[in-house]
Amino acid sequence: MDSSDFFQSLNTKQANQLKSAFSLAENCNYPQKHTWQVAHLSQRLFSELESLHKLGEQEKFWLLSASILHDIGIWSEGGRDHHKTALKMILNAQVIRYNDKERLIIGSIVRYHRKALPSNHHDHFSVLSEEEKGIVSTLSAILRVADGLDVTDSARISDLKCKISKKKITINCSTENPKPDLEKQAALEKSDLMQKFFQRVVVINLRE
Repeated sequence: MDSSDFFQSLNTKQANQLKSAFSLAENCNYPQKHTWQVAHLSQRLFSELESLHKLGEQEKFWLLSASILHDIGIWSEGGRDHHKTALKMILNAQVIRYNDKERLIIGSIVRYHRKALPSNHHDHFSVLSEEEKGIVSTLSAILRVADGLDVTDSARISDLKCKISKKKITINCSTENPKPDLEKQAALEKSDLMQKFFQRVVVINLRE
């Protein structure tokens, strides 16, 4: 995988915005291999779950941007609260070419890629419209699972497909040896928001 893969189908404005996101990530010594894998998996999950969330290309791009930026806080202030640190950096970094509302949406997605779920007790979330809160919750749910599917930073999931029923979201993952059991466990633990928001049990299958 090459970073140029992420620029396919983007318009000029989006391409320039994503370049600026990569610049910020590089300035923060982001974990490149893991970040690219999470971006790849989150984009696949977005496409596979489209019949549920009914979001479009703009929201898919926001998810891509959040995926590239989700771990920028790790080397700044350590790993424990890096999701909170990343939110602050996205809201304030001059290098990235997103407007204030886009920063708020992307930063909130990043804030919720781990730990706490979206809450009106958080100022950055409470100021969003109801539609925007739904977008953030949907994209955060996807990013959480994608992040879990690469918890060992080993890129062991090569692709995935989803089967959706009234009660389940089944994620069938194509894998490479050794079997990514830790990834499966982490993704299931981080599927809490996806299960809550879509009101379906999440099941993950590993297939060679």
